[in-house]
Amino acid sequence: MFIDLLRSRRSIRKFEDRPVEAEKVDLLVEAVLRSPSSRGFNPWEFVVVTDPAIINRLSTAKPHGASFLANAPLAFVVCADPGKSDVWVEDASIAAIILHLAATDLGLGSCWVQLRKRDYDDAKTAGEYAAEILGLPAELAVSAIMAIGYPAQQPPPHPQASLQRDKVSVNRYGKKE
Repeated sequence: MFIDLLRSRRSIRKFEDRPVEAEKVDLLVEAVLRSPSSRGFNPWEFVVVTDPAIINRLSTAKPHGASFLANAPLAFVVCADPGKSDVWVEDASIAAIILHLAATDLGLGSCWVQLRKRDYDDAKTAGEYAAEILGLPAELAVSAIMAIGYPAQQPPPHPQASLQRDKVSVNRYGKKE
């Protein structure tokens, strides 16, 4: 059941030193291409990266929170064309979460590396840095990178008790029943 997938899903930052099979990469590609998109505009595009040298360079795209990418055998760079849709951020985010859940379903681990609105240094954004490495056309914006591989760690699921049920209202904000 889908709820079981959600319950077992965790962000994985440590990966085994083995490649992801081409068949699984193909399924991940299919999953992101089936992602919902507002009005069917599909402003997203994806760069599948298997080259360890490129993945290593991408792992330096921002000062904090990307270094674990260097040990991932696979990375999906989630991009979009803001000129195609005013909700490109949402469409790219939906595609990224579909990718994250599809990876979990295939027995893989993954973790989102946020690049949008992050800096590489004082002169360049993290997205611009990644775009240069990947040779992206100017109209594409990089939203995120998903690190993917076989998990070398398996944190336990978040317990039911940790769910923030106080953030749910019924019929009107603040009403709990």
